[in-house]
Amino acid sequence: MYIPKYFKVTNEDEIREFIQLNSFGTLVTTKKGRPIATHLPMQLVQKEALYITGHMAYGNPQWRTFETAEEVLVMFQGPHAYVSSSWYEHENVPTWNYQAVHIYGKASILSDKELEQDLQRLLHKYENHRETPILWEKLSPVLLEKELKGIVGFKIKVEEIQAAYKLSQNRNEKDYQNIIEELHNEKDINAKALAEIMKNREK
Repeated sequence: MYIPKYFKVTNEDEIREFIQLNSFGTLVTTKKGRPIATHLPMQLVQKEALYITGHMAYGNPQWRTFETAEEVLVMFQGPHAYVSSSWYEHENVPTWNYQAVHIYGKASILSDKELEQDLQRLLHKYENHRETPILWEKLSPVLLEKELKGIVGFKIKVEEIQAAYKLSQNRNEKDYQNIIEELHNEKDINAKALAEIMKNREK
């Protein structure tokens, strides 16, 4: 990923938090030279090394590319929005603000036990705060056995992380504040979310 110096992020804790908050990502591999992509909820897991984990339908042919793939790519994206140059003090061109993280690594298939553990973590993350959470232990063994047959779990050992936060860091203070205000005034929920991110990063 091309990252100008203004927008490069290297703080590992910050990147991990970003992935946790924007964990619906895109997994990219290749088959006979052609890119294949699947959009999936994934998790960041620290074991003896750092891993991205997830699962996909058994019928999805992408998991069969893991064995021969030297490297796979996972992309996570946060809120993004158009930035009008009419918001600047001086004449310039429009641009687009965004946050993105690319992860490269080696993929492999999870064992049955590892897949169950990963699904338990996934349910806990998205269900535990609910009034009537649907957790692993509440689901019937018959249903679980049936559903597990239809999916394949995977893990990707993280070998390289690239992170770009293009948030108008190269603008002067007056432009920066005006961009935040104008993004807040946009109807697009992505623009409003980006404004909050820019405001919080300023602090």
